[in-house]
Amino acid sequence: MFEPTQLITFIFASILLLVIPGPAVFFVVAKSIDQGRTAGVVSVLGIQLGTLVHLLAAALGISAILVSSAMAFNVIKYAGAAYLIYMGIKSLTAKTETPDINMKFEKQKLSKVFFQGAIVNILNPKTALFFFAFLPQFIAPGTTSSTWQIFTLGLIFIALSIISDSIYALLAGSIKSYLHRNPVRLKFQKYISGCLYILLGIATLVAEPGKRIK
Repeated sequence: MFEPTQLITFIFASILLLVIPGPAVFFVVAKSIDQGRTAGVVSVLGIQLGTLVHLLAAALGISAILVSSAMAFNVIKYAGAAYLIYMGIKSLTAKTETPDINMKFEKQKLSKVFFQGAIVNILNPKTALFFFAFLPQFIAPGTTSSTWQIFTLGLIFIALSIISDSIYALLAGSIKSYLHRNPVRLKFQKYISGCLYILLGIATLVAEPGKRIK
């Protein structure tokens, strides 16, 4: 289906994009600091479910609607930004008590963490724009259907995303372990994750189409 040099070029370009932290990475880092490494990795899977939704839309040509309709783009953009900022404010305003090294911490259900990750990325129209602009550059005309080629390249990109974002989740989870071993610093945990959520929402709100979306 793809020539070896074409596929290698795509993988190399994808890795270059993925190593630069973006909104999805910030979300994963915030979730890992807030809930731990397992939750961070689960959030990665949720985000990639959202990415898969955009990939299917791109492969079927539905993404063209977001590209051509400023209103559709803005509605999804503002909804996503509002959801992230809400999560940040909720984290910042959560009640905390004096940290205790033996205290138990409230954990979110992993299903909820997964759902949050999916919603964050589904409500990120720049993901649709990214697939619409990036993937067609690597399509080989005249070999097989464009839809199948876009879908295949998208699955490769998602696989690479899972690997790179999971690394961020594991590293950020280590920060959480460090915070739990240092009770004095533990009280700042909610501020770190809350501020990350809010910054992510603001970045989603002001970012221009075509910039880094992962």
